[in-house]
Amino acid sequence: MTSEAGVRWLGIGEVAERTGLSGHALRFYEREGLLVGPVQRTSGGRRRYTSSDVEWLEICVRLRESGMPLADLQRFAELVRHGPGNEAERLRLLDAHRRRVDAQIQALKECRSVIAWKVDVYAEHLARDEAGGLWDPTA
Repeated sequence: MTSEAGVRWLGIGEVAERTGLSGHALRFYEREGLLVGPVQRTSGGRRRYTSSDVEWLEICVRLRESGMPLADLQRFAELVRHGPGNEAERLRLLDAHRRRVDAQIQALKECRSVIAWKVDVYAEHLARDEAGGLWDPTA
């Protein structure tokens, strides 16, 4: 749907499809103050979103998927809503989150290394037909 000002409005179903969030999750994001602007409504009370809302939600989805705590995401949204002048605090929030994600990536790389080593051990033993006794608790 398009308004008289030329704004293309998106319904909750379209936004859910574009962001991967369910309608329930979109309503949760709204309730928790994670959106940077108020969700507009039709005269019938149906939610309608802009492409800017979708772009913001896509950022929120990535931040949440990467493990950003809800409180940090709420604070980030609050800072964005307040407009210019708090960019340094936004940067601190994002940088702290980036460091947490980097630490998770490093930990996962270490885990993957152990898994790859164990896969190689099993593959080598199976290739030589010597798999018997590998971690055998009955031996």
